[in-house]
Amino acid sequence: MSRLILLNKPYDVLCQFGDASTGEAGRPTLARYVDVPGVYPAGRLDRDSEGLVLLTDDGRLQARIADPRHKMAKVYRVQVEGEPDDVALEALRRGVELNDGPTRPAKARRIAEPAGLWPRDPPIRERAAIPTAWLELTLFEGRNRQVRRMTAAVGHPTLRLIRYAVGPWNLEGLASGCWREEQAPTVPAPRRRSVARSRR
Repeated sequence: MSRLILLNKPYDVLCQFGDASTGEAGRPTLARYVDVPGVYPAGRLDRDSEGLVLLTDDGRLQARIADPRHKMAKVYRVQVEGEPDDVALEALRRGVELNDGPTRPAKARRIAEPAGLWPRDPPIRERAAIPTAWLELTLFEGRNRQVRRMTAAVGHPTLRLIRYAVGPWNLEGLASGCWREEQAPTVPAPRRRSVARSRR
């Protein structure tokens, strides 16, 4: 039976089990938090981001979660510099122009500071004269550092980024650095395409 693990990845942890190939030797990796053989992350989460990482030993499930073609929704809770107005939120919803092209439409709304939020180590750098706000963004694609680039494009740099949910799975009840196992869905094998033979 396939395994599916939900981890609340802390800040400054590499989203991999080894660090030899990255040139970042000595940084903490997933191995510090998940001692389960044979599981690998389905997709990635940047070192300076926190939150939900899904790990599985099922290659088909890993591909289903990580492949953008399946448009699995990813929900982020984002602390930004400044207080985004309706114009900024509408720009995020429509899609913003990045250097690798426009983003797909997203869901964006202002939220209160999330309940049960754990302290980040180290804490974010705050400036007394500039307020901060929390947003919830739901994306249906996964470009490199996309959330950070989107909020910067509308004038509100990201200060703290937490991935709360991927598809039907979320962080509810998971402390930073902790994980739980859930029942893995069955992903059917791809159908073989029959090739019609032409008559001679």
